[in-house]
Amino acid sequence: MRQELCLCAEIAQCRALMQIRTRVVVLMHHRERFLTTNTARLAALTLPGSEIRIRGLQSKPFDPSGILEDTRQPLLLYPSEEAVPLSPEYVRGLGRDVTLIVPDGSWRQASKVAKREPFLKDVPHVTLPEDKISSYQLRREPKESGLATFEAIARALGFLESPGIRASLEGLFNLMVNRTMDSRRGIFPTGQIPGPRNPLPESK
Repeated sequence: MRQELCLCAEIAQCRALMQIRTRVVVLMHHRERFLTTNTARLAALTLPGSEIRIRGLQSKPFDPSGILEDTRQPLLLYPSEEAVPLSPEYVRGLGRDVTLIVPDGSWRQASKVAKREPFLKDVPHVTLPEDKISSYQLRREPKESGLATFEAIARALGFLESPGIRASLEGLFNLMVNRTMDSRRGIFPTGQIPGPRNPLPESK
């Protein structure tokens, strides 16, 4: 983001409130790494204990070591046919802290994760119940009910942690979206106009 619209202070403030037990592991398709519209990086900056693992590289097989732990219940957040909707009752029945595994990429890329990563074979799938539509305006969503990765994580943590955690994360997410939209429209705080980029050196 532009320096004038930086979110660093707000991310730090939100992160300080994230006293959570859930560990979030994002399985990011390698083509998402450098997209400015990717929201998983914001989640990794905000959630203590979270991490991003890159997958899909032909030159480097995916290494799942350390993701599954005997003391934690792994859950794959993906709306497959066998996925169970998250609910307070379902979460209480787990009986232990959760590692939430979240595919990140296009719908096509995410749909292949469960089949292409053998370590996920016995991991239960969970999905989100119907809720309000996405507030993400920076990227075209092919499905009406689709969510940005950050939004999906926030809503899942609303069940796994508390509604207050979800509200804090969604507040940060909406601030990011609004500031980015302002940047695209050329609107900056206190009327600031960003200076020109470093000019190219004159030819000699």
